Amino acid sequence: MLEVAIVTLGCKVNQYESAAMAGLLQAAGCRLVPFYERAEVYIINTCTVTAKADYESRQLIRRAERQNDKATIIVTGCYAQVAPQEVASLPGVCAVVGNREKSHIVNLLFRENKGSTSVFVSNLREEILFNTPSVLNFPGRTRAFLKIQDGCDNFCTYCIVPFARGRGRSLPITEVISRLRALTQVGYREVVLTGVNLSAYGRDLKPTVNLLSLLQEMAKEKNLPRIRLSSLEPREVTEELLAFIKENPWVCPHFHIPFQSGDDRILSLMGRDYGGKFFEELVERIVAHLPEAAIGLDVMVGFPGENEQAFLNTLRMIERLPVSYLHVFPYSPRPMTGALKLPDQVSAGEKKKRALLLRDLGRKKREVFLLRYLGKELTILLEGGKKKSGWQLGRTANYLPVLVDTPQSKGNTLLSVRAVAVEGDKIKGVVLS
Repeated sequence: MLEVAIVTLGCKVNQYESAAMAGLLQAAGCRLVPFYERAEVYIINTCTVTAKADYESRQLIRRAERQNDKATIIVTGCYAQVAPQEVASLPGVCAVVGNREKSHIVNLLFRENKGSTSVFVSNLREEILFNTPSVLNFPGRTRAFLKIQDGCDNFCTYCIVPFARGRGRSLPITEVISRLRALTQVGYREVVLTGVNLSAYGRDLKPTVNLLSLLQEMAKEKNLPRIRLSSLEPREVTEELLAFIKENPWVCPHFHIPFQSGDDRILSLMGRDYGGKFFEELVERIVAHLPEAAIGLDVMVGFPGENEQAFLNTLRMIERLPVSYLHVFPYSPRPMTGALKLPDQVSAGEKKKRALLLRDLGRKKREVFLLRYLGKELTILLEGGKKKSGWQLGRTANYLPVLVDTPQSKGNTLLSVRAVAVEGDKIKGVVLS
């Protein structure tokens, strides 16, 4: 039985696709082992959203070769997609597999030529079909992922993703519903809808639909699990979507939104389709419809041309907004992107300084959000396995992390708890009988 190890970098879409490859390999008779053990085959599912992600991918390739210098090392994912020859030249790499070709991983593994590095990478900008297989098993995870969209047509000037993922492609509504039913039947109590640009769901389908259309179809189903939406573009968080979520509590009141900057000039240079005023009004609308909603923001620092005033515009706007947490990223120059040509690049030291300021603000925002729930009764979905402290982690629908001390060690269990303390970035709760 061939022993295969898979490691994944990057987004939920990549995590879903690794689970899909794992299922295909197991069905073909392979045995999955942890990546940090000796294996006969190593598959590194890479990310390329930043230069750091490329570096981490190369580190994992080197680690696999150190663990077994006779192993077959297959590199796939976004780094492999946009730089196949660069990846193929790395010591130990036996095959480079593009994102489209992941669904053929079994055939590629067994046809792989041991004598030289094989490259299986197609042009995803020419791909028009959604071709990711269904997945029913996510080992080590309480929540299931359901990938319903791939690709992006936005071409923001900092982002390499449209080159790594191709044009927008969607899974038809009937197939989404079928896969959701299957996940529900195997017992998942929460399903996260994922996509490279989830907001663009359905634009490529005939007839055209959208994310709200999909949720309306889901509402016709019985025994729905919690449905969580992954990242949504600001202009797609519409009044109609907010009203639907308010009336349908099975959709989690949790919004992760790529904000990027609070400065209109920088947003224009980034190729974003909104300004600061629109974004402030959007957050106000979310809170008006859903006061308990968690609102998380992606924020980029050090984009070319971001002077001190532009950064302060971002900092001050976030200070005003009732947001719950921040994901802060220093700008990373990426090949093929428009921002590479822009003047006034920001120094690494200045990026680090600005990122630290925003991360500190993010910690304060998170603490304020958590403290709102002290003394309140909450419903959490318990995750499996106890932490070293003896406490178990669960999540509310609005993504509050809650630690509880309970003899119930089985994950995927809904519990009623009362929030009694905030410690660091988590709530501590007691289980209610």
